[in-house]
Amino acid sequence: MNTAKAISLALCVAALAGCPDDETIKTPFVDKFDRVELGSNWLNTGANYKIVDGKINVKGAYNHPLWLKKRLPRNAVIELDVMSKSGVGDIKVEAWGDGQSYATRKGAYLATSYVFIFGGWGNRISALCRMDEHANDRKTRSDLRVKPGQTYHWKIKRQGNKVEWFVDGKPFLAMDDKDPLTGNNHAYFGFNNWQSDLYFDNLKITPLK
Repeated sequence: MNTAKAISLALCVAALAGCPDDETIKTPFVDKFDRVELGSNWLNTGANYKIVDGKINVKGAYNHPLWLKKRLPRNAVIELDVMSKSGVGDIKVEAWGDGQSYATRKGAYLATSYVFIFGGWGNRISALCRMDEHANDRKTRSDLRVKPGQTYHWKIKRQGNKVEWFVDGKPFLAMDDKDPLTGNNHAYFGFNNWQSDLYFDNLKITPLK
């Protein structure tokens, strides 16, 4: 990305995303992506996100998320279907982020969110991370691998200080966060990607009390 394009994108992001005036989800929000264009609810921070056969597809985003321009409730359930066509797996989303951040260079990226990675690091490690996906406080497991072409149903639940992640109805990883991510900088959901060929579908966000 050349300098002029990067500056232009940064200005657009600053002006349009992560705004305290964005609508907060108060009733179940559903997006099945049964259309041609991404639409005005989504902010693309500079990757090749597109809709293919009614699903979000992305490959080689290198930590440029696609942010939903609606604020998440403090407590909520997020459900979606995910699939990787790549042998490396590496399925990733972010939740309760700032709605605008992205990697400024092809390399290190410090998220503003909880990061959910299934089959990362060469399909060897799955991780639930608090902002830094390489930090010692991340929760990990290495017993499951992403199967290319298989669709998985994810459920992410946040209630109070607890963040839980379920895959195909079974508990996958969980975190008790003593300093939970809250406020304007931690209120958005985003699809993310590094190199793998990913598909996302049937997003549903349900507020909790």
